[in-house]
Amino acid sequence: MFTLALCRPGATCRLRHGWDRCQACSCRGFSTTAGQGQQVGLREKQVGADLEMPVARREAETLFQERPEPGNQYLEDALLRSYLEAHLPPKVLEEVSQELEGFGNRLLTKIGPLGWECELNPPVFRQYDAWGQRVDHIVTCSAWKRMKEIAAEEGLIAEAYERRYSNWSRVHQAVKLYLFSTASGGFNCPLAMTDGAAKVIESLGVPASLRNAFDRLTSRDPRKFWTSGQWMTERRGGSDVANGTETVARKQPDGTYHLYGFKWFTSAADSDMALTLARIEDAEGRVKQGSGGLSLFFLRVRDEEEKLNGIQVQRLKAKLGTRQMATAELWLNGAKAELISAEGRGVASISNMLNITRIHNVIGAVASMRRMISLSRQYALKRVAFGKLLKDHPLHVQTIARMEVQTRGAFLLLMEMARLLGLAETNMASEQDQLLLRLLVPVAKLYTGKQASAVAIEAMESFGGQGYMEDTGLPVIVRDTLVLSIWEGTTNVLSLDVLRSLTKSRGQAMAVFFSTVQNKLESAWSSAELQAAAQSVQDAAGRLARFCRGAASEGAAPMELAARDFSYSLARIYAGALLIEHAARPGSSRLDVCAAQRWCRQELCPAAAEMENGSYSAEESSLDGALVYDGSPAGSRL
Repeated sequence: MFTLALCRPGATCRLRHGWDRCQACSCRGFSTTAGQGQQVGLREKQVGADLEMPVARREAETLFQERPEPGNQYLEDALLRSYLEAHLPPKVLEEVSQELEGFGNRLLTKIGPLGWECELNPPVFRQYDAWGQRVDHIVTCSAWKRMKEIAAEEGLIAEAYERRYSNWSRVHQAVKLYLFSTASGGFNCPLAMTDGAAKVIESLGVPASLRNAFDRLTSRDPRKFWTSGQWMTERRGGSDVANGTETVARKQPDGTYHLYGFKWFTSAADSDMALTLARIEDAEGRVKQGSGGLSLFFLRVRDEEEKLNGIQVQRLKAKLGTRQMATAELWLNGAKAELISAEGRGVASISNMLNITRIHNVIGAVASMRRMISLSRQYALKRVAFGKLLKDHPLHVQTIARMEVQTRGAFLLLMEMARLLGLAETNMASEQDQLLLRLLVPVAKLYTGKQASAVAIEAMESFGGQGYMEDTGLPVIVRDTLVLSIWEGTTNVLSLDVLRSLTKSRGQAMAVFFSTVQNKLESAWSSAELQAAAQSVQDAAGRLARFCRGAASEGAAPMELAARDFSYSLARIYAGALLIEHAARPGSSRLDVCAAQRWCRQELCPAAAEMENGSYSAEESSLDGALVYDGSPAGSRL
C-alpha cells in the first residue's frame, strides 16, 4: 500500500497512495535494504559526504529512510491461511484460496491506490448551485465511486447471501472484508450498514415491497448495487435510542409515512437508501415514548427524479478520522418512508442489524491491527538505528511480538463469530451456538475496539517520527482505528449489554460459555507444551464462575461496576481457548504454540482480580465519584 518517491530539490512531488512524499533530510538516522555492517558503513559515508556538500551542488537530496513494502496481504498472513486450512472443506478451501490470492493482488495494485485517493479527496458539501437554488449535493471523488463498483464486483455483500459455500459463506465474506478494510479508503463503513440492512430485510422474509432493495443491496452488478445508511443517532442520544429519538412519522392516505425530525450523525450520507427509527403519531398527534414507541422505516434517499426525498443536509461532520466518508446532519422534512417493522417493534427489528454491524466493527479492528503490524515488521527489516537494523534490536522485536499475540487472539475471535453466524444463517446452529453468538458479538466488539487502538498507537511509535507524519499514511490508520471503540456502542454500553444478554438467557449463556471453553481445551491436555496454558484458561474460567456466584449474591450494583472487567474476562478466556485449540490441531506450528502460551500469561480474569481487591464495593464506588470531581463544584455535593 505504501510507496515512496525520491525527488530532486524543487521538484513537484506527485502524491501516490501512502508513502510517496518528498521528505526532509535528517542527519540522524537512515536505513538500507541490506543488513550487513559493511554496506551500512558505506551508506553512512555516502550520506556524510552528501551533507558536507553545499546544497547548491547537490544533484539530488538523499533520502535516509525507506518505505515498508508489504506484499499480497493474503499470502503474507500465515494465521489466516492456517485457519482456513484447518476449517474449510477441501474443495471450498481450494476455490477460496485461489480467489483470495487474486483479491490480494488486486488490493495491492488497484484498490490500495484508490483508497489513498479517497483520503486525499474527502467529500465536499455543496448546498447551493450557481443560481442560488438549494441542491444539498454531497460531492464524492471518482475513487470513492469506483470503490462502490469494486465492492459489487467482488461480492463483498453478495457473498454472504448467495451462500454458495453454505455455512462457510460468512467466513469467506469476513476474510474478504478483513483484507479489504484498510485499503478501502473508508468504504468498509458503508458496507457494514449495507450488510446490516440486507440482514434486516432478509429477517423480515424479504417482503415484496422490499424485494428490489434487497436485490440491489446484495447485487454483484455495479450498475444495480446500492449501499444503505442507518439513521439512528439524534441530538439527545447515541446508543440511548429509546430516550433520544424525537423523529415522528405521520401516516398518509396511501399507507406510506412522512418522517419529520433531525438526524444528528448519519454515516455514508451519500447512500442510496436508509433504515431509520421514528415514533408514529396517532390521530391526535401524540406519540408513545420509550423503546415501545419506536418503529423501523425504510426510505429512499432520492426519488425517481434524483431529488432528495424530503431531506435537507445541514452540514458534513468534521471528524477526527474516517474523513473519506460523508457523515452528515440531516433534516427530515416529510421524507417519504415505508413502515417495515410491526408498530412499536423498531428496536427489536434492528437487533439483527446491530449484530452484523458489530461484527463488521470487529473486522475493521482486526484488519487495522494486522496492517499496522505488517508495516512495522517490514520497516524493521530496512530501518537502521544505532548501527543495526531494527529487527536486530531485541526490545523492538519483542514489542511487535506482543502486538502480534494480541492480534492473533482478536483474529480468532472474529473467525469464531463468522463461523457461528454462518451456522445460524443456514439453520445449522444449535441453541447453544446461538446463545454463544449472542454473547460473543458485544464481547468481541468492545474488546477488539480497545485492542485495535492500543496496537495502532504502539505500532505507530515503532516508526519513530515517521509514524507521526501525515504523508506516510500511518496517522490515517490510527485515526480511523480510534473510532472503533465508539461506533456501534461504546465499551461501557456494550458491557452492560452483555449483562442484559446473560440475564435474558437465565444463566444458559454462561453455562454454554464455560462448556465450550472446556471443549476447546480438550485436545491440549495431551500436549506438554500447551498444558500450562490450558491450565491457566481453566483456572481463569473457574475464577470467573466463582465471581459470577459471588456478584449475584450481592445484588445488581456490584455487577454493574464490574461489567467492563467482566466482559474483558470473557474475551480473554475465550480467545485463550481459541488460541490453544488452534495450536493443538494437527500440523500446527511452533509459533501457534508460542502465541497461545504468551496470551495465557496475562491476567485472564480481571473481574475476579478486581473483586479480590474490593474494587466493586459501595465504598469504592463512592470514592470513584470523589476522585473524579475532586476540586470541582460537583465534588462538594458528593
